[in-house]
Amino acid sequence: MSDVRVIIQRDSEREERVVTTGTTAAELFAGERTIVAARVAGELKDLAYEVKDGEEVEPVEISSEDGLNILRHSTAHVMAQAVQELHPEAKLGIGPPVRDGFYYDFDVEKPFTPEDLKAIEKKMQEIQKRGQRFSRRVTTDEAARVELADEPYKLELIGLKGNAAQAADGADAEVGSGELTIYDNLDAKTGELCWKDLCRGPHLPTTRNIPAFKLMRSGGAYWRGSEKNPMLQRIYGTAWPTKDELKAHLDFLAEAEKRDHRKLGAELDLFSIPEELGSGLAVFHPKGGIVRREMEAYSRKKHEDADYEFVNTPHISKEELFVTSGHLPHYGDGMFPPVEFDGQNYRLKAMNCPMHNLIFKARGRSYRELPLRLFEFGTVYRYEKSGVVHGLTRARGFTQDDSHIYCTKEQMPQELDSLLTFVLDLLRDYGLDDFELELSTRDPESDKFIGSDEAWEEATDALRLAAEKQGLPLVPDPGGAAFYGPKISVQAKDAIGRSWQMSTIQVDFNQPERFGLEYTSTDGSKQQPVMIHRALFGSIERFFAVLLEHYAGAFPAWLAPVQAVGIPIGDAHIPYLQEFAAEAKKKGLRVEVDASSDRMQKKIRNQQKQKVPFMIIVGDDDMNAGTVSFRYRDGSQENGIPRDEAIAKIEKVVAERAQV
Repeated sequence: MSDVRVIIQRDSEREERVVTTGTTAAELFAGERTIVAARVAGELKDLAYEVKDGEEVEPVEISSEDGLNILRHSTAHVMAQAVQELHPEAKLGIGPPVRDGFYYDFDVEKPFTPEDLKAIEKKMQEIQKRGQRFSRRVTTDEAARVELADEPYKLELIGLKGNAAQAADGADAEVGSGELTIYDNLDAKTGELCWKDLCRGPHLPTTRNIPAFKLMRSGGAYWRGSEKNPMLQRIYGTAWPTKDELKAHLDFLAEAEKRDHRKLGAELDLFSIPEELGSGLAVFHPKGGIVRREMEAYSRKKHEDADYEFVNTPHISKEELFVTSGHLPHYGDGMFPPVEFDGQNYRLKAMNCPMHNLIFKARGRSYRELPLRLFEFGTVYRYEKSGVVHGLTRARGFTQDDSHIYCTKEQMPQELDSLLTFVLDLLRDYGLDDFELELSTRDPESDKFIGSDEAWEEATDALRLAAEKQGLPLVPDPGGAAFYGPKISVQAKDAIGRSWQMSTIQVDFNQPERFGLEYTSTDGSKQQPVMIHRALFGSIERFFAVLLEHYAGAFPAWLAPVQAVGIPIGDAHIPYLQEFAAEAKKKGLRVEVDASSDRMQKKIRNQQKQKVPFMIIVGDDDMNAGTVSFRYRDGSQENGIPRDEAIAKIEKVVAERAQV
């Protein structure tokens, strides 16, 4: 038997090894139980893959991103097998790995119940213990059609071969542009076929390599994401390398559920999304309106200090405006259908930039006016599919804190530098301070991007330099740019470590050209300005939701709808607290008195649930001494504080935007 030379690559270490022909990746890494696959020449392979002479082989750890995807995709297969063992009539859709888990879609007569999920999970545990082998098998399109004749959705995927990834999210896990493969689940002892699925792989060696999993929930999902297609039943699950990691993830989800802005919005009476208005269209209640007003007011003040000029634009426009801007040809699916009147089509505004361009163009501009920074709290409307609408974080109507800066090419580097600093400092003022920057660039192979190579290169370099000056992690996002220019996105982590995309800064050489924007330069010639798009919050609604979840509803006092509530020990103490509240209100503080007939302890519990920063408790001793007692959110108490000092303390906490 001849020898085979392979190179084993581990991070920066390379090891050359001589093995016999037919050696598998599993044998290369024998005894290393955390290795679940191999990367050969950039492609992921099962451990059953036989290495060839001269190949470079890299082990894939189960805890790596690729390893987790393989674990979760393998678990999705086990779940699908369990479903079909319990529900033989179920037809298979798609079952890809997703962030933190996996799902699989099924065509069944009735939606899955919680009892069904328990039975499926129990059956999965049985399959896992059997140690079935995942075995890859190459087939032809014709043979696969015969073999999968009873699986109509799989047949459809075979017909989409090469374009499946564009046709449906997750379809590329099953069908690519190369050879077609089926994975068989084989009995560990007899080798008998137990189940099979159309799949690209790779997979774990056996079902025993699945350490810990949990089914989470089920729900409806249209086949290939289109409302024109059948509604399937999707089961979501999660899988992790250890039981401890699974428990930590479930604990994290429980905490995230407590912080869900939709739940807190109802509990704290902040906002609602009435069915009568429609999906993705929210109304803010008085308390939510206060939080929103404070968010906007602070942002407005900071923008005034930074020499921004405030503008306002309408909610609707002639359709031709969005043709000129390039949005309708490139973004038409994200806009609501046209409204026809006066013999013309009008569109609800989906973005503010075209109207800001018209403001710039309304009269002649001089270089002396640049940089010109226009700012608007502009409400826009975007048609999001019903399946992706999610509370305030993915809405159909929302208000952007939108800014467009017009400057010379020479001013652009400094403007981007100061702009990014401004954005990060303002986000820190709202309590977010763990950032990562993402640089989204053009995909040279795509035809969706407009503008010259030179303009893109110049804009991208300027953004990269501005980002690097911040000293924050900079993550590349190839192909993620807007159609008109590259962008920097600020990713912020919240209190429980979730990453949210916040502000975006985009350089645009294209819209100024499309709108014919000009300014008069120092030599009297007409020049085209550079345009910088910037949304700091992204949208006020989404930022509201992020802060609500970040603080778990316990806003710092400067944002809290009610900053303090007076709680009398008895009815005789109500007038004293009302005087205190009146004094505080003169200082601009939001203070109420609970004069209800509830007992004091119930009043305290009610205000704890409302997450009020300060409870002002007063009894005979405080009233006689001209003092009050503070009770904080954590239950601690501070007694005998003179009234003036108490008000000054609340004022100080509000002014410093401190959390209590």
